[in-house]
Amino acid sequence: MSLRQMEYFVAVVEESSFTRAAERLHVTQPALSHQIKALERTVGGDLLERLPRGILLTPMGRAFLPHAERSVRSAAQARRAARAAAGAEGGELHIATVHSVAVGVLPEVLAHWRRTRPGVGLVLHEFASTDALEDQVERGVADLAVGPLPVGWAGPVVPLGEEEIVLVVPFDDPLAGRSSVGLHELADRSWVRCAMEPVVEGRPFLDGVCEAAGFAPRTAVWTEHTSTAVRMAAAGVGVSMAPAHLVRGAVGEDCTVLAVDPPWSRALGVFSRVALTGAAAAFTQLLGTLPTAGIRPPRPGEPSPERPYADCGGPPSMVR
Repeated sequence: MSLRQMEYFVAVVEESSFTRAAERLHVTQPALSHQIKALERTVGGDLLERLPRGILLTPMGRAFLPHAERSVRSAAQARRAARAAAGAEGGELHIATVHSVAVGVLPEVLAHWRRTRPGVGLVLHEFASTDALEDQVERGVADLAVGPLPVGWAGPVVPLGEEEIVLVVPFDDPLAGRSSVGLHELADRSWVRCAMEPVVEGRPFLDGVCEAAGFAPRTAVWTEHTSTAVRMAAAGVGVSMAPAHLVRGAVGEDCTVLAVDPPWSRALGVFSRVALTGAAAAFTQLLGTLPTAGIRPPRPGEPSPERPYADCGGPPSMVR
């Protein structure tokens, strides 16, 4: 069994076609079919069911696919890491992150990187949850992840600090002259909710903390992205919660930011499947040294991954 055979197998599955996979791999279709059949002989059975209009995975193929994907991506990751470590032109660093970090934290970091390391390219993969980040790093799609700290991660984890979670209201809101607000004061307000809101012990975070404050939040609008929720809140649709760094990156001065009393914060960090070396180590160091609005450096007693929003009075463990 060779890495090339696994690359061919993964390409056929991704394209759902021998013809398209052959074109993508720049090989002839007979050569591709020959390699897949050789792979099937090695594993002892059919991995693919050939159909007139495509292919289907057999039970053996479904069991084999995740391991083949991991091998192929690990090989690609190894090549990227070697070239990036040497500063080679064309080297790439693949970074997985959540939308709020991509919008609020990374633009300045990526701009600095491009100025100082133009030979090493950056590929950003955005996801909605920490679970998705863990999956992408584990599968080798990304070299590292930047986002909320994972729970029970076996690989390297580098804490970056805490992101401040704030409330967003329009600049002409009655609360606009305040710096902070107690959650109970918003019992009669409508909320702009986001699909990326953390899920704590099986329920959305805001539902839990509002219940602890004595009320159920009224939802005006559900959005897909945090930056959209912030824009909606700035326009007066309802109150929204978001990381402070995203608010500044998304809407600037078009809204008022209110701290929650007691304050909410969440730990952010970098994590990887393997040791952070070369470009991955340099990028992690850059993240830790550039001043970023809304990110407080690590300190003694910082919240653990099990406490997504410290001092919030809400449930203790974060699921997503």
